[in-house]
Amino acid sequence: MALEDAKTQVDTAFTRKSNRGYSFENAFGGATSFLRRTYTKDLTGVDLAITGVPFDQAVTHRTGTRFGPRAIREASSLQPYDPPYGWPTNPLEEMSIIDYGDCAFDYAKVSDFPETLTNHIRTILKAGAGTVTLGGDHYITYPILKAYAEKFGPLGVIHFDAHSDLWPDDDLTRIDHGTMLYKAVKTGLVDPKRSVQIGIRTTTEDYLGVNVIDAREVHERGVAHVVAKAKDIVGDGATYVTFDIDCLDPSAAPGTGTPVWGGLHSWQAAAALRDLAGINMVGGDIVEVSPPYDTSGATAIAGAHVAYELICLYHWARTQR
Repeated sequence: MALEDAKTQVDTAFTRKSNRGYSFENAFGGATSFLRRTYTKDLTGVDLAITGVPFDQAVTHRTGTRFGPRAIREASSLQPYDPPYGWPTNPLEEMSIIDYGDCAFDYAKVSDFPETLTNHIRTILKAGAGTVTLGGDHYITYPILKAYAEKFGPLGVIHFDAHSDLWPDDDLTRIDHGTMLYKAVKTGLVDPKRSVQIGIRTTTEDYLGVNVIDAREVHERGVAHVVAKAKDIVGDGATYVTFDIDCLDPSAAPGTGTPVWGGLHSWQAAAALRDLAGINMVGGDIVEVSPPYDTSGATAIAGAHVAYELICLYHWARTQR
């Protein structure tokens, strides 16, 4: 949409006639849909749905990630005016992308939440679209993976995090953000041999066969080494990318529930995500952005950038199929 056309528009999150192209509006006004995409529940012809999951009732320490989707959307209002830097294609022009809104759930019935979220993602996948999800704590990835595995079979996972989320937990009724990957591996949703964790810097006794590239290896061996290793691990199979914002060092992303020093710098994460182009990414998420612990908004800005890179990875994967 040309700049002159924007003068006749009123809040294009509701009034735009196409799910493609830019939306030239004041960044400080209007509805905070992600990247100014259309807010809609109509999945007809949609390639990718951005959706939020404002859930933080599985955390082991500080709550606040329920405000993550709203903060990430607001931060994204700074981004939708230029093609994504470093990418040869432009997903905003070339894909039909919508903001599907948030997953609705009853906060007082926590036990119902997992199936509610799985059904939410199932609906989108059944329509032929993919998802990039804005969290929310990291537990949400487990119900999401359930919907994806139903469609694609056991998935390879690229997991950016300070924590492995592989602590033992065989009680599937427990809702805990520190055990989501343990459950996903144990229930067969994830193929550990085709999965890799990047940025780990906390101790786990048993990684259940999941490959690990810890933060020190990233710093000492470099991004090119990390990306080459990750691509070799996941291969050509269906791959889900989950990015916990605490993968970044607290100096870059203080707004998270369990920050750990020694993490990735933002430039390392940006380079890694861009250089992962070519993986068969079928979906992804950005989780654990907790705005109450970062009054600067820098963590939400980082989260919005991660989400945009996930969109680009998804688009690049579609162009290669």
